[in-house]
Amino acid sequence: MQRILRLLSLLPLGGLTLPAADAIRTGAVADTYAQLCAACHGAQLQGGSAPSMLDDQWLVGGDDASLAKSIREGHPDKGMPAFAATLDDKQIRSLVIYIHEQRAIAARAQTKFNAPKDDVVASSQLHRFTLKTWADGLNEPWSMAFLPDGRALATEKRGTLQLIENNGRKLTQIRGVPPIDSGGQAGFFGVLPHPDYANNGWIYFSFADPQKHEGRSVTLTRIIRAKLRDGALVDQQDIYKAPLSVYPGPGGIHLGGALAFDRDGYLYFSIGERGHGPNAQNLSVPMGKVHRVHDDGRIPADNPFVNDSSAVPTIWSYGHRNPQGLGINPVDGTLWDVEHGPRGGDELNHVRKGLNYGWPVITYGMNYDGTPMTDLTAKEGMEQPVRHWTPSIAISGMTFYSGDLFPKWKNNVFVGSLAAEELRRVELRDGRYVSQEVLFKNLGRIRNVVTGPDGALYVLLPTRIARLAPAE
Repeated sequence: MQRILRLLSLLPLGGLTLPAADAIRTGAVADTYAQLCAACHGAQLQGGSAPSMLDDQWLVGGDDASLAKSIREGHPDKGMPAFAATLDDKQIRSLVIYIHEQRAIAARAQTKFNAPKDDVVASSQLHRFTLKTWADGLNEPWSMAFLPDGRALATEKRGTLQLIENNGRKLTQIRGVPPIDSGGQAGFFGVLPHPDYANNGWIYFSFADPQKHEGRSVTLTRIIRAKLRDGALVDQQDIYKAPLSVYPGPGGIHLGGALAFDRDGYLYFSIGERGHGPNAQNLSVPMGKVHRVHDDGRIPADNPFVNDSSAVPTIWSYGHRNPQGLGINPVDGTLWDVEHGPRGGDELNHVRKGLNYGWPVITYGMNYDGTPMTDLTAKEGMEQPVRHWTPSIAISGMTFYSGDLFPKWKNNVFVGSLAAEELRRVELRDGRYVSQEVLFKNLGRIRNVVTGPDGALYVLLPTRIARLAPAE
């Protein structure tokens, strides 16, 4: 390239997603950039014979489609050649993602984030807050739920369940937990009391279920309910267990495991596509789906595919990659998820009956090794995310804030991230994305965030649960 085009018109640097590791500098797409672009644009987009691409002043572009068109067709009058004969559409899409990544790396180096220690006041756009350790000594907590008496239950990835009492000061490991596969991304996932727990005592769990089928070890996400009695789980009942014939191998990736009850008492749960993208488009298998059942596991008569003999009748929506967070919007009762993309394309979705969310046919990401996956980010009959994060932040759990301690945050979505180690606040209005901010960063991988009955936010970090409350 002889002269630079300011190809990209994205968010201001403060709004860009920030990747967690320099690993995204590597791979096939980095080689493509180095061979075709770096001589003029600079090795890190900082500019050379052409101006930098790290600012927000652009001569051409505005969105990803404009950027791709500029790379494909060039602008000879400005000294930029066309690359249509060198790069196919998938490679061009990967290059677009790479430019996002490099800009985000530069943004992270220039931006100061909150990383509050206990009792240190931090400021955000709308509220000042403190972050204080509430419960310590945990081992990779995955999910947490409060009981009506003020106690809480927390699952841990390795297959243990902790009862948390005395305002976080006492932890007791619960007996009677079923066998759990914790290899790879498998583990003990969700915990969720029944909406009428005070009367019926049911608690719902999701976990990676290790089984044997035809002499080999297999694993898939399973949903049970049980009661807590004398420090143990008792009266365990299956709510959803797939036929062993569809269970993939042990451990592995993309198991989902999120749980949510809606206002009508239906239970929703997610199962990832287990690393095999076509599963998400195949209605005859449970992987890559969000499911809906009655609280006792019965199949609702109005589920979208209940009359299709070739489909799994519990399916509510499909085309999902790995949804690890589900939440009910307190304003209108709608169902939402957050799910992992590949290298790029983490998503926040409004999940609706019978709809197809596109994976792996459409995505805003590429393969982890920097090779292209697809050039399609949209297709008729497939839903768009309400928000996507490209580069990825390795999004994890979510909560809609429904407390009263932070009135300006009411009904906002809070999402955690693993690789980026961030807690983000996302504002929606009438089901549309409005804005977001990073509340804090670099305190460790955040697996989940929960709205507490006291109106505080509880953040699940690698070895502790922190309580986020207003500053005095």
